[in-house]
Amino acid sequence: MTPDAVAVAVMVILLFPMGYFTLASPAFLLVRLDIQPVAQLLRGMFNAHFLVMRVAGIIATLALLLDGRPLAAIGVGLLAALAIGGRRWFMQRMDEQLNAGKAGDTDAAGRLRRLHWSGMLCNAALLAALLVSIPYVAASA
Repeated sequence: MTPDAVAVAVMVILLFPMGYFTLASPAFLLVRLDIQPVAQLLRGMFNAHFLVMRVAGIIATLALLLDGRPLAAIGVGLLAALAIGGRRWFMQRMDEQLNAGKAGDTDAAGRLRRLHWSGMLCNAALLAALLVSIPYVAASA
C-alpha cells in the first residue's frame, strides 16, 4: 500500500464504527429508558461500540506504526486507549443506573439519559477531531 492508501484505510477503519454509532444512538432519544429491555439494548449498543472501537483503534495504530507515522499512531493510540479505559468507567456507571432502575429508583432513567447524551457527545467530538485530522494524516508521508 502507498502511504496515502494506508492513511485512507486507517480513517475508514475508524470512521465506520464512529459513524454508525452517530447514526444509531439518537434513536434512543425517542424512547423511554425506564423500560428495562430498551435500557438493556442501549447498554448493549454502547458496549459493542467500545469493543469495536478498541479493535479498530489497535488495528489502526499498528497500521500507522508499520507505515512509519508515529505521530498519527500516537493520536489513534490515544483513541484506542480511551475506548479501552473508558469502557470500564462508562459501563460501570450504566450498570449502576440500570440496577437502580430495577430497584425502583425513579431518577435512574434520567441519569441513564444523561449518560446516553454524554456518550453521544463524546463520540461526536472524537468523530469531528478525526474528520479534521484527515488532511493532515493523509498528507504526512
